[in-house]
Amino acid sequence: MKHTPVISGVGMVPFAKPGASAPYYEMGAEAARQALADAGLDYGKVQQAYAGYVYGDSTCGQRALYPLGMTGIPVVNVNNNCATGSTALFLARQVVASGAADCVLALGFEQMQPGALGSYYHDRPTPFELFDHVCDELVGQPDVPLAIRYFGGAGMAHMDRYGTRAETFAKIRAKASRHAARNPVALFRKEVTVEDVMDSPVLIGPLTRLMACPPTCGAAAAIVCSEAFAKAHGLDHQVRIVAQSMTTDTPNTFEARNMMQLVGCDMTRAAADQVYEAAGIGPEDVDVVELHDCFATNELLTYEALGLAPEGGGEKMVEDGDNTYGGRVVTNPSGGLLSKGHPLGATGLAQCAELVQQLRGQAGNRQVESARLALQHNLGLGGACVVTMYQAT
Repeated sequence: MKHTPVISGVGMVPFAKPGASAPYYEMGAEAARQALADAGLDYGKVQQAYAGYVYGDSTCGQRALYPLGMTGIPVVNVNNNCATGSTALFLARQVVASGAADCVLALGFEQMQPGALGSYYHDRPTPFELFDHVCDELVGQPDVPLAIRYFGGAGMAHMDRYGTRAETFAKIRAKASRHAARNPVALFRKEVTVEDVMDSPVLIGPLTRLMACPPTCGAAAAIVCSEAFAKAHGLDHQVRIVAQSMTTDTPNTFEARNMMQLVGCDMTRAAADQVYEAAGIGPEDVDVVELHDCFATNELLTYEALGLAPEGGGEKMVEDGDNTYGGRVVTNPSGGLLSKGHPLGATGLAQCAELVQQLRGQAGNRQVESARLALQHNLGLGGACVVTMYQAT
């Protein structure tokens, strides 16, 4: 029997630059406390916990959660690169939907080091050998950090195929800054112009420094309950997870010899298609989206992979203003990874927190009017992609 999963509480600490944050275990504990307080729930009611982070020891989740109470529950530590937070959410949702547990905590945190952009994926698992071979063949420039080569190369591939302009990516970054200016917990709240973005140092191809997300420290959490449990305990149950999918790479990721495929467009498209089919809801019905804009290039690619724009139509979506307030679907009202920040293990749950607030009508001056359907996209190379559909009841 399938049980309807609901998000009864969310929490998030303000994101910070490396070296300026509390220790990971303090951030994680605080985000969990906020989620419990938001739900009006005692930690003793939580039956399982999934704790996500990329950099750390094997039981960092216990270190973060023990201050809340040593209740003896299962604590599962999760690492799935930049999709780690959503992977923790995926596991929590799955166990609740199956009926194996009624109330589960999903937690994500990251304490990153200065200069993390340059060392991104420095300890690469075996799959990255395949990524590197394709990237070396198509992009070259081996002295450039890997993440920049991957996502810069993907942007260049889109430009070559569809005639997309570098200024379009700059417009995405400027939009992110306008959204973040409304978000009190975003790392960078200063608005930047297209000219500012284009004039910042070039990293590779169309990518400039301001088109890359900053290394960030932070934590976020969500309480996932069955609808029946939430009702029985007087918890908020107005935001449901109506569909969710996780996908990984297929041979085409490498065999296509296409940088857009290499950075996860196929994974994203497959996960989104599965979610739309399961929910009986299409991309045209979505009101608000939080997607994985680790680089401005990837936001545009993701518009198309999620079906928010037709293939090759991402630039038109930007030019028409259909990715922001007053347009067809507001993307990354939080400011996204580009402005809000990207603490790897926390990102997916920070996206969840933003969308839950949007669907509850609690997003303040960044509120998307009449938001009822929300879509979340969280991507990790190596690879994993989680797409989640939320609905306000």
